Amino acid sequence: MSSPDGRALLDWDDPDLSLRRQCALLSLARSGVHRKPRPANDNDLALTRRLDELFTNWLFFGSRRMAAKLRAEGQAVNRKRVQRLMRQMGIAALGPKPRTTIPVPGHKIFPYLLRDTVIDRPSQVWAADITYIPIGRGFLYLVAIMDWASRAVLAWRLSNTMDTSFCLSALEEALARFGKPEIFNTDQGSQFTSVAFTDMLRAAGIKVSMDGRGRWMDNVFIERLWRSLKHEGIYLKGYPDGHQARAGIASWVSFYNLQRPHQALGDRAPMEAWHETMLDVLPPTAVDMTLLLRSSLDNADETGQEFLRGRRAVVYDSLHDDSQLQARLVPRAGQHAAGPDRGLRRCRQPGASK
Repeated sequence: MSSPDGRALLDWDDPDLSLRRQCALLSLARSGVHRKPRPANDNDLALTRRLDELFTNWLFFGSRRMAAKLRAEGQAVNRKRVQRLMRQMGIAALGPKPRTTIPVPGHKIFPYLLRDTVIDRPSQVWAADITYIPIGRGFLYLVAIMDWASRAVLAWRLSNTMDTSFCLSALEEALARFGKPEIFNTDQGSQFTSVAFTDMLRAAGIKVSMDGRGRWMDNVFIERLWRSLKHEGIYLKGYPDGHQARAGIASWVSFYNLQRPHQALGDRAPMEAWHETMLDVLPPTAVDMTLLLRSSLDNADETGQEFLRGRRAVVYDSLHDDSQLQARLVPRAGQHAAGPDRGLRRCRQPGASK
């Protein structure tokens, strides 16, 4: 009899024969027989979703408080399991703590440049951050680039890995469609401290600023964006997969930029606040992007649901071919169209050199 067959005959719960005696009868070495590992918990996905909800509400909750809160809700969970899931999700309590994160070798940490800085105009400061997006059978990572003064989301990308490429893609889109800021602020995540990311910013003549370690308040506006997105979109819809999550996020970002009023902006939408200042800055060849997008939203039922499904979102789709973009837009020259719902972008003229 082979060893695997012999181990299959072992009865771990036999009250009469000890496990040692069974091994002797089956000619098995007792030291080679180990108890079968416990199966993985089947509610890890539900638990990670709840952890993300708690962390979005209370950014200062660590593994101890998370475990205590879950046990109070009737979950049989210990702190070690919560720590493991929080590590997989890439989240940690925000607050003073010992230095536990070692920077990636070769990655430069830039100083924080926004202290005591008055930010009162669009494209003065942009910020970027990454958050966790729960879906039906796992989770994705979302990066967004925001203009601080107007709160407008300029570009975003979804990814199933925490690599640098999707951050670079979002940055390329924001720079191509909205010009460049004076300062770009991020946290000290390895994606933002990477040579590729910082070199792209410095090559464009942009000053790089980074939050202090554990200083979530240094990037508070984009942290507030994550809370709004999750409570107004992600948790309400419960997207089963990445395709629906991407389409739903595209729809919500369009609503946020074009229609959602902000008290801090005098009840204006972010893109409305952005374009009012940028009107006198951009050249006359700029295109009224928010007017086009607003028209797409208002006429979604007549022109088809592709915009709301995120497949033809002009600003937010993953377009890299400018010829496709030019085919959808009509460049304007001379006087800009009047109206409150205008946002301007630079548009390459047909035949212009790249």
